[in-house]
Amino acid sequence: MEKRMLGTLRSWLPIAFGTAIYAFGLHYFVIPNELMEGGVTGISLLLKYALGFPVSLTTLVLNIPLFILGWKKIGKSAMINTVLGAVALSLFLRLMEIAIARSWIVPFHSQTDFFLATLYAGVTIGIGLGIVFRFGGTTGGTDIIASLLSKTNGWSIGQVILAVDVLVIGTSLLYIPKEKVLYTLVAVFVASRMIDFITEGAYSAKAFTIMSDKGEQLAQTITREMDRGVTLFAAKGAYSNTDKIVVYSVVARQETRKLKSIVKEIDPHAFIIISDVHDVLGEGFKGR
Repeated sequence: MEKRMLGTLRSWLPIAFGTAIYAFGLHYFVIPNELMEGGVTGISLLLKYALGFPVSLTTLVLNIPLFILGWKKIGKSAMINTVLGAVALSLFLRLMEIAIARSWIVPFHSQTDFFLATLYAGVTIGIGLGIVFRFGGTTGGTDIIASLLSKTNGWSIGQVILAVDVLVIGTSLLYIPKEKVLYTLVAVFVASRMIDFITEGAYSAKAFTIMSDKGEQLAQTITREMDRGVTLFAAKGAYSNTDKIVVYSVVARQETRKLKSIVKEIDPHAFIIISDVHDVLGEGFKGR
């Protein structure tokens, strides 16, 4: 029981921490500079810009019917972390509103350099959402709608999220200048890169897939000179109809040049495929 509670806390605390960073980014960079967001958060920002409604309240109110619908259609277990993330976001948004009202925090408002505000808005929002997503949570809203439509109509989650974001950000043209919308698109792009960086892992490596007639010799040399593991696959060339050995090995990014030189030296005619690998776990890389 204690282990289960400890595991739950280890999952929920990072989600809460991520929503706190997200809330900070919204109130410190996005709202003071009248930038936008997609999804339910974007609708809440529109209501604030147009009618002055607090973002913390509208975010929670808009999510409540989605919680009920998702709980019935998606299931309890799939919705727990979503509800946690959305409620935590509303809570931290409210705390930020109080802190700003009491002048404990002074938001970053730029009169001239909107690009700087846009850049940091994307970075903070991306870091916050990246942490939430990495630990299995969401902030509700569009994610629930996307999951429901994916199950009922077969639409892809990415298509639904993109469609809603385009609709919300496009509607914002009625209330904010078009240059702010363009800055918003920059912030969204930066945030997406940060989300990928955090969810896929800061550490990246290179995977080598090598087709060669000297596969065993390559494997021995890589193992001896680079101290890296190698896997050999039996294969057959479709055109030549000859048996071949495929060499597969994962190395650190800085070892790419050395492995290329080894392959070139042993078999200059080898066919090499090099691909990015994220979050490598195991001996010689990160611990589990």
